[in-house]
Amino acid sequence: MTDNFMRSPEHARSSSAGELPEGRTPIPDAAERRQLLLAHGVPEDLHWLMGPYGVSPLVRRMGIVLDELTVERLTARAPVGGNEQNAGIFHGGAHMVLAETLGSIGAMLHVRLGLGKDYPVVGTELGATHHRSATQGHVLAECTPLNLGKTLTSHEIVMRDEQGRRLSTARMTNMILAPRS
Repeated sequence: MTDNFMRSPEHARSSSAGELPEGRTPIPDAAERRQLLLAHGVPEDLHWLMGPYGVSPLVRRMGIVLDELTVERLTARAPVGGNEQNAGIFHGGAHMVLAETLGSIGAMLHVRLGLGKDYPVVGTELGATHHRSATQGHVLAECTPLNLGKTLTSHEIVMRDEQGRRLSTARMTNMILAPRS
């Protein structure tokens, strides 16, 4: 399972020794976090919803920019350049990172804005079919909910090239971790 938006900034900074474990990416301070969120397309009114990193270190490395963030529709783009596999095409794993990023944020938006709860969400399934390759420009992703429930969410994420041709279709399921009664 993936850990999506589960830890507060204070919790993520702490360890038994009071410092980050070796190899962990440092949590940005508030000013840097705000800059990162704005640079990656997150509107200021949604900053409070995002985790301690604002946008994950992997999203930053891949150059993903979030263009639209609503419960019913999320869009983002990632450059092909820098995200290719050895054959010079957009990496299949990059498709998966783009899909999981949008599916995770979509589930979190549903829980926080749709259900009005502050429960964490964790990814339980992610699968994709790659239809064609991209060698230049940007990959554009659109995420729409298939089901928004009280315990599970499912999203479809369609990735296209700049000409509108479908590159990959992914589906992601997230579990909502409500406290046990």
